[in-house]
Amino acid sequence: MVGTRALSVLLAGVAVCAAVAAIGQQRMSRTTPQTATAEGPADQGMALPQQMGNAAAGREVFRFETFGNEGFWTDAVRLPAGMAAARVTPLQALRLGLQVDADMVDAATKRQLAAELAADPSGRTSRLLNDPAVTMKLVMANAVVGMTPKNGKVGATCALCHTMVDGSVLMVPEGGRIGSRQDGLANHSLNLGKIFATAANTRALYTIAQTSLTANKGKTLGRAPRGLTENSTEAEFDAYFSNPRFYPIGMFDDTFDGNGNPMHNSPLFEQDLAAPYGSEGTITKQDDFANLVFTTLFDQTMLTTPGGREFVHKLAGAAGDEMIDDYVKILRETGVTGYPFVAARARGGLKPGELASPIGFRVDNTRLLNLNAYLFALPSPQGVGRGDRRVAAGRAAFVASGCTACHNTSSARPVPTTIHAMARIFPGDNPMLLAPRMPPLNPILNTVPSFFDDKHAVVNASIRGEKRGNAMPLLLDLARKPVFLHDDSVSSLERLLDGSRGSRAPHPFAIRYKARRAEVIAFLRSLDSTTQP
Repeated sequence: MVGTRALSVLLAGVAVCAAVAAIGQQRMSRTTPQTATAEGPADQGMALPQQMGNAAAGREVFRFETFGNEGFWTDAVRLPAGMAAARVTPLQALRLGLQVDADMVDAATKRQLAAELAADPSGRTSRLLNDPAVTMKLVMANAVVGMTPKNGKVGATCALCHTMVDGSVLMVPEGGRIGSRQDGLANHSLNLGKIFATAANTRALYTIAQTSLTANKGKTLGRAPRGLTENSTEAEFDAYFSNPRFYPIGMFDDTFDGNGNPMHNSPLFEQDLAAPYGSEGTITKQDDFANLVFTTLFDQTMLTTPGGREFVHKLAGAAGDEMIDDYVKILRETGVTGYPFVAARARGGLKPGELASPIGFRVDNTRLLNLNAYLFALPSPQGVGRGDRRVAAGRAAFVASGCTACHNTSSARPVPTTIHAMARIFPGDNPMLLAPRMPPLNPILNTVPSFFDDKHAVVNASIRGEKRGNAMPLLLDLARKPVFLHDDSVSSLERLLDGSRGSRAPHPFAIRYKARRAEVIAFLRSLDSTTQP
């Protein structure tokens, strides 16, 4: 007899495969080159080649695969130990934006929680939600989305930042939810900085903190006035990560460059439309992007390997060498041993920086391609207000205002693959030279008064011979998005388009008349992957 969980996985797999088949013809049209028109750039509608695996298996990779990084999060960062010591309750975890998959909770706990929420729908007086022991019980039941238990340890998966639940059991205002999973949605309320600061050894996250290195003469890039060093205390690391002015809610620092440059969580649905990946457009294939995440960000001790050191040196020279040396010192002082933890194979013959394996390691390729298939098959949420009479007028205004010089009018097509130079997207860009680099890498540049370009200082598309600049985002699910631009510097679509930030600000393109601006905003909020030209 098939168990309940096995049956649910089987049925979901059938549904995913059916979805892939159903949209196959549509995806074929997405990859067909389109003729340039007055409405958009010449590469509009062209998808970058990608390899596919099995979507049903890819769902399991997305939700539960760690490739062994539970060793990093449990034995190096010591996140579970920190949560236990801090006596984090389920309600506190929800307030940090963590999501709970109600379908993974045992029946008895569900019944008790339902009774407690019937008495108090807010959950504030719930015994279960205020019991620290229940937090780890939920984690070990695989119910805390993105925190996967394996062999008594807890690792991280893609779902941590890129899955929401529907809130059918509980919704915490401006926080997390309890309900059924909705994969691919960006978690805009996830307070990763505060979660990291809860760990017992936050110092093990040194390479994604804002650092101050002697090779850079103590200068630092990021929101904090001062950077951290190898001698900074655990309390100082916690203060940095837990401060939302330095590490804003909904963001994750996804570059191991010692810069304080967290980027807002992005959606992971419709990824066949999204290449190249990252705001700086460094990676052209989804499986390469996922491999980089698993082999460096989800286990930063991988950077201490010869290939990791060589890649960081290529990116940052002497400053990179110093950062890794400092990191090894921190690991030694904090008693971290047995690293690296991730199960990945060395890729012989590859040079550091090659996109398939930048540090010379790659996790299981079959699972990466399965993940591709799942992320490509995930549909975007339905656009909001599609019946609004202003949508058609907004589309016309979007075209007339020149927005299609960079963006598509149809979100059923792949985004243009052009990297737009920093000076175009940010006319106030006036960078100073921080360090030269060997071509094709551009020099390390930074516009001091702005942190918009901090993200692009060290890691950018020049790795693959492109320019330092911005890749275009998917214009999907914008009604849920609380802040705009990758650095969270704009508080609303109205603010993005009203021109009040000035002509030299990042994305200075404005729509002068308020009524027309409202029409364009209605159009943008209505977009989903079924939107046709």
